[in-house]
Order: sequence, then C-alpha cells, then structure tokens
Amino acid sequence: MTDENSKELYRVTFLPGGRMVEVESGTSLIKAARLAGVHINASCGGSGVCGKCRILLESGTLTGGKSEKLSDAEYDEGYRQACLATIDSDVTITIPAESKLAKGALPTEVPIRHRARMYDFNIEDLKEAGVFVPPVEKKLLQLSAPTHEDNMADAGRIIQGLRNEYNEHGMITTLHVLKKMRSALREKNFEVTVTLSRSVSKGGKTHIVNIQPGDWTHRNYGLAFDIGTTSIHGSLVDHQTGKLISIRSDYNAQISYGEDVITRIIQAEKPKGLHLMHELVTNTINGLIAKLLLKNDVARDEITSITLSGNTTMTHLLLSLEPHNIRRAPYVPVSTFFPPIRARDIGINLPLRAVALVFPSISSYVGGDIIAGVMGSGMYRTKAVTLYIDIGTNAEIVIGNRDWLVCAACSAGPAFEGGGITHGMRAAAGAIEDFSINPATYEPMNITIDNNPPIGICGSGLLVIVATLFEHGVIDRQGKFNRKLETDRIREGRSGYEYVLTWEKEAGGNSDIVINEVDIENFIRAKAAIYAGCKTLIEGVGLQVTDLEQIILAGAFGSYIDLDSAMTIGLLPEIDPDRILYIGNGSLLGSWMSEMSNHIRRDVVDVVKKMTSFELSEVKDFHNQYVASLFLPHTDISLFPETSARLKKSE
Repeated sequence: MTDENSKELYRVTFLPGGRMVEVESGTSLIKAARLAGVHINASCGGSGVCGKCRILLESGTLTGGKSEKLSDAEYDEGYRQACLATIDSDVTITIPAESKLAKGALPTEVPIRHRARMYDFNIEDLKEAGVFVPPVEKKLLQLSAPTHEDNMADAGRIIQGLRNEYNEHGMITTLHVLKKMRSALREKNFEVTVTLSRSVSKGGKTHIVNIQPGDWTHRNYGLAFDIGTTSIHGSLVDHQTGKLISIRSDYNAQISYGEDVITRIIQAEKPKGLHLMHELVTNTINGLIAKLLLKNDVARDEITSITLSGNTTMTHLLLSLEPHNIRRAPYVPVSTFFPPIRARDIGINLPLRAVALVFPSISSYVGGDIIAGVMGSGMYRTKAVTLYIDIGTNAEIVIGNRDWLVCAACSAGPAFEGGGITHGMRAAAGAIEDFSINPATYEPMNITIDNNPPIGICGSGLLVIVATLFEHGVIDRQGKFNRKLETDRIREGRSGYEYVLTWEKEAGGNSDIVINEVDIENFIRAKAAIYAGCKTLIEGVGLQVTDLEQIILAGAFGSYIDLDSAMTIGLLPEIDPDRILYIGNGSLLGSWMSEMSNHIRRDVVDVVKKMTSFELSEVKDFHNQYVASLFLPHTDISLFPETSARLKKSE
C-alpha cells in the first residue's frame, strides 16, 4: 500500500488468452475484464439477471459471485458470475466459451482503454518556483509593554513591531481592528497575532485586517468556489500551507428555473428575476460555507477571503449585474473585470473584513471558469503548445503557451451530459459507463455505475458505445446501422433503427435500453462542434494538429473520457494519449490556487490581457469544419491515421 488511504492491488489473469491486469481490492470482476481488454457477455450491467457472464475461478478467492443463475454444484466447482464477484486476492480466471462466443471462434479481446493522465499538482513546485505568495498571512508579535519612556500608541507599536520583525512597510489598519487592539494586546501580555492582507496589485498597500491575543498563526483560512451552472463546488483552503482542506458541492439552486444559462438570463429579465437568481446562488454558496466550517471546526471569523470563478452569466448573476445582452448580438456583458468586493456586499455570509475576488471573463461565452482553468493547469507558464478543452453543454477551448493564448467557445449541446439521447442520463447509479461487444454475435458487455441494473446511458458511456459500434461495423461513418448483420439486437424502432443494449427483463426500468440513429446523430453533432472548434482555433493561429505538444481536459466528462474512443469518433484530435492530461474541475483548481497565492492573482490580469478571443460564429471556416466533422471520425479520415489503420484491418 502506498499510503493509509490506498487500496491493495491484486493481479487478475484471464484464460485462455493470458491477459493480465492489476486492480484495486473490491473491484468487480466484470470491470477488471474490461480494463484487461477481455469481453464477457453481460447485458444486464452487473445486476446478475442475465446470467451470461459466468466464469470459472481457477485460483485465488473472489467475494460474491453467486446468484440464482448458478446451482450450488456449479458454485462448488468454481463457477461465478463476473458482474457479482469482487476481487480480494490475486486470481486466475477462465472464461468459458458460452461467456465469450455463441458461434465461431473469433477472438474476444477488445481494445485496452486509455484514460488521460491526472494532472499531478504539487504545491512544493510552486514554492520552488516562487509562485506561492500567500495573499493573507498571520504574523506573531511579542511586543514590549508601554513604559513612561516608551508610551507609543498601540497601533504604532504594532506597526513598528511588524517593520522591525518582518520588514513589513506601508501598512493600513481599519477602525474595526483599532477597536479590538487595546484589549487584544493586554490579554496575553502583548503577544498578538496580526493578520495581514496584501494588495493584488504590485506596490499596493498591506492591510491589517485582524488582531488576536496569543499565537493563532496555525489557523488561517480562505475559501475557493466554482460557480457552475449545474453544480457549485466549494473548498476550504489553509493560507499558511496552501493546502486544500476540504471540498463540498451542491446543485446550484438556480437549476429549478432552467438548466442552461439562456433560461437563467430570461428569468433574470423578469420583474425581480435578477434578485431571485442572485439570492438562489448566494444561498447555495452560504449553505456550502456553513457545512465546510462545521465539518472542519473553523470559526466564520477565521475566514479572511473567498475566491470565486464561474462562466460569464453565473458571475453576472452572483454580482447582481444585468446579464440581458449576453444572449443578444453582439453579445456584450456588463463587465469582464471585477474589483475586489466585500463578501457581505454580494450576500455571502462572512466577516465584514472578508474580501471576495471574482475571476475576470474574456467574453460573453468564455468566462472566469476557463481563465481559472488556464491558471490552474499552468498552461500559461509552459513553453509547450497546449490545447485546453472544457467539455460540457458549451465547450470552451484555449490554445497557446506562456507567450500567447487564443480562446473560443462553441455550443456542443447536452449530449455529453445525457441530454437529447433517448435513454441518456447524468452519471449516476445504473448508468451504462462502459461497453464492448462480442465481435461474432454482437452481444454486449455493459458496465454500469455501482453495478446496478441499467437504467440509461451517461456521457462517457455514450462515447464508448458509439465508438465500439463504429469500429465493429455495426454503424457506418454516418451513424447508420448495418441492417445486414445477423443479430436481434438491431431492429427498427420508433426513431429509426436501434441497437438493444439491455432487454427490459435485465434493465432497471420498464423498457429495453436502446441507442438509436437519432441519438447517434445528436451525438455526432455534439462531437463535430467540439472538433470543429478545436480545428478552427488551431488553424486560425497558423498551426496544425501535429504541432500540439499536449492536450489538457477539464470538467466532469473529461475524468471518464476514453481517449481511444474519443479519437476514433473524431471528438479529439488524434495524438499520443500520453500527451493528454486531465485536471478535474479546472475552475475550482484555479480558484484554489488564486486563493493561496498573490502571485497567481496578479498573473490573472496579465493572462486576460494577452488572451485573444475568436467568435466562431463569425469565422467562415468554422461552418466548413463543422460540416466536415459530421462523419465518423471525419470526412478527411487521413486526420486520424491510427483509426483509419484499425478500420482497414477489420474490413
């Protein structure tokens, strides 16, 4: 075990092919098979209903794996159901013929999945680079008591002590601190902790924002928030160490008035609508703050600042700025830069001295959440030519490095979040998240979240399903089903031809779970918009895909995206998967880093000033790129040489 929180790793060997994989203890055997690139028939997604995923345990031990589909005699012989068995030791497994193929003798190996490497954030690297400069610091002073010979005023004594002990100059105090000063100095015999808040601008004044009797240097906290359209994520930050202590999240309460920014803007245009939208978002923020403080036993008075990032509309609603013209040509926000604000002035329940710093935007549709991601990922400090993509209903794209940055936004639609898909859903228990098919019988292996019976398809599952059907010739380059295949899984449905992923008796709902040609068409449109946006931006700065040195993915979808599938269907440019990084919630990461470092806060202004924004709707080539991308993977398949080679090999 690498640390106290990690799980034991065990080796799983699959016979007769000899494929091996290492997985954490508690992993279901069906997931281990998929990670190893081994197909086992299992359409029920792990609920144990279909009984098609039986395997034979040759050595080692498995937990579970028994169901009514297995007799006691079979269980005693070593048979288990892969979807119900979990791994708790090194094991060797034989996959019986009936679990692999119903006819013929084609191989059951399927492509090994490649995931993006997780961005390895290390605060020590920032310290070594001189980037970690805490915006709020606590300084301990042990001062001498006044005498007849030394009767300097209390405030002057503190300022002189800071200058002598820490070389601090140009400080300003407030009436609030002056009122606490006399008693604080004398409570602990002139030992006090002084909280200093440094100006974001270079050469700015340092403010004394608090004074406490005794030594409180070990308790110095701030907050970092990502204001998402769907969810809000908040974190508690230790200003002294820069470490992130805790994260909490909740749905943005505005969601009850619409799931996208346009419906929120429309609501804000109604009488008292702006006040309502503002109140809903601040109530959510305040609720998360209360939970963070309670969980970590931190007093509200110990919070000095909060950093927030969100898209342009969410930022306007947070600040009670009228967002009306964001949705109307020529798409003009009220402002893209925002001054430091007292948190209480925007309805956030924090001490009077607490400052709210809000990330600036670039345009109506490239907001502070993307700027925060650029800061958090470090792409603004690297020499490498980098493509940054935050995939959601709107895909925001940035290309550049430390010398230049260009950005754009494109509307991908809700397909990657389950919208516009017959059985689409958000990532939740029962959602199909991984998939493969038997190359001879076209029988599926569905893997669902939490191994629940299938009830729908989440975004990452949709991506893998379309790519797998395409690679095995079940659908063509236009997303149409091959009706000549001998399988009852392909049939004519209410929305054209469809493929049955799970029969009703094996599903968690009251119908078959299917993917149809309309679903695939909607998915192709979404992936086409993103690829066309990337290609337009890349070529717009005089580069080609081959010039990319790395791709950084952000957002919830990016954490689960299968890179091979993403390139197979033409969602991402085809580059070496090892050059693709995933940073998670880029908006929250950037807010956290800004909250803990004044250096990064100052860099934000320079980054925004150097970033050029493309309005794709006004770029003639974008439409052409979009139309060319409405195929799998693209009309110009030479852009995807590895996919092209695999397709030719399978013909």
